Parts: sequence; structure tokens; C-alpha cells
Amino acid sequence: MNYRVFLPNLCTSMNLVFGMCSILSSLSGDLIWGSIFILLALVADGMDGRTARFFGVASEMGKEMDSLCDLGSFGIAPGVLAWQFVLHDFGLVGVAVVVLFAICGMWRLARFNVNASVVHGYFMGLAIPAGGNIVAMTTLLFTLTGVDPHGFGYVYPVIMAIVGWLMVSHVHYPNFKGDGGEPIYVATKVFALVMFLGILYLGHAALLAALAVAVFCTYAAAGILNTLIAQFAQKG
Repeated sequence: MNYRVFLPNLCTSMNLVFGMCSILSSLSGDLIWGSIFILLALVADGMDGRTARFFGVASEMGKEMDSLCDLGSFGIAPGVLAWQFVLHDFGLVGVAVVVLFAICGMWRLARFNVNASVVHGYFMGLAIPAGGNIVAMTTLLFTLTGVDPHGFGYVYPVIMAIVGWLMVSHVHYPNFKGDGGEPIYVATKVFALVMFLGILYLGHAALLAALAVAVFCTYAAAGILNTLIAQFAQKG
């Protein structure tokens, strides 16, 4: 057995394993583990590409496997989690949001693969692992702190739909690889810091979950602001 090929493929497979575990946990009513498994899928997803590059065995086959696993773990599993958590109470609206989220995730992955040789220095649209973990980590935080999203009316399904839209949008998100991407403006950094600390303050009763929510939600919101500032700067 060629361990140099086996190890990256194992990491990729673990991504989907965790995604399936999330779906099964959610369907059995265990929303805490349904959320945590999606975060673990993110860890596995982050390891496969790095492992493949380390051993010099990156391939088109591996990229396709990664995309298929991402759709399951970050497009479908979060939808099932959100449905079990609250969206089932919204009838057809809840159905539409779950389906839309999965479709947007599929579209995001396909566009990323097609544009991989064209788009450099940033991500076009919110990466699907970040989108899936926004759903997962907010569900985890609400569950641990006893927050009932029904009290916010249609805010939860609307926010989830917005996250889905962000994945297929043209909002530019930094990839933090230092390869000549767009600058992160001072106003964006200040906004991100305030939002990050605000989420930690509001969710301090479950600090680790609040920390995860702060990371993913701040990243999503800051990308919108930074893109708007960049557009105004270009016009000016």
C-alpha cells in the first residue's frame, strides 16, 4: 500500500464519514453531535489537501473526491441539522431554505473547480465549509445556551438563505495564503473585531461554541463589507 496516497485519501474520506455521522446524529435528535461532526469534517477537509501537497500526490481525482465530500458534509448535513433544529416548523419555507442551501453549495463547489486556474488571491463567494459551519456552530450555540430561534420569527431561515446566497455570490473573501489578494481595509478590521468580541460577549455561557460562531460569522460578514469598500475605492 502506498501510504503517500492512502493518507490524503483517508483524510478526504473522513470528511464524508463525519458528514454522515452528523446526518445520523441530527436525525436521531442529537443536535450537539450533529453540529460537532460538521466541525470535525472541516478539520479533515483542511488536512487532506495539505497532506497531499506534503507528499506530492495532489491529483484531479483527489480534488473531485474532496468536492463530493464537501457537498455532503457542508451542504447536505447542515441542511438536515437545521431542519431538525427549527426549519421543520416553517413548512414549505423551511423546505425551500434547506434545498436552496444544498444547491448553492453544489454551485459554489462547481464554480470553484472551474475557476481554480483563474481566480487567485481570494475566494469568490463564501467557501462551503465556512457556510456549513455557520449553520452548525450557531445551532450548537443556541442548543447549549437554550436559545429558542422561534422567538426571532423568520430570522433564522432568512439568515440561512443569505449564507447560501453568499456561497454563490461574487463577494471576495481572503484566503490568507499571502499570494497577492485584495487588501483588507482598516474599517473591515475594526468591524470584524467589534463583531467578534460582541458574539463572544453574547455567547459567553458557552464560550467555545461562541468562539466558533464568532470566527465563521465574522469572516462571512467582514467579506461583504470589505468587498463593498473595495468597490467604492475603485469607483473613487
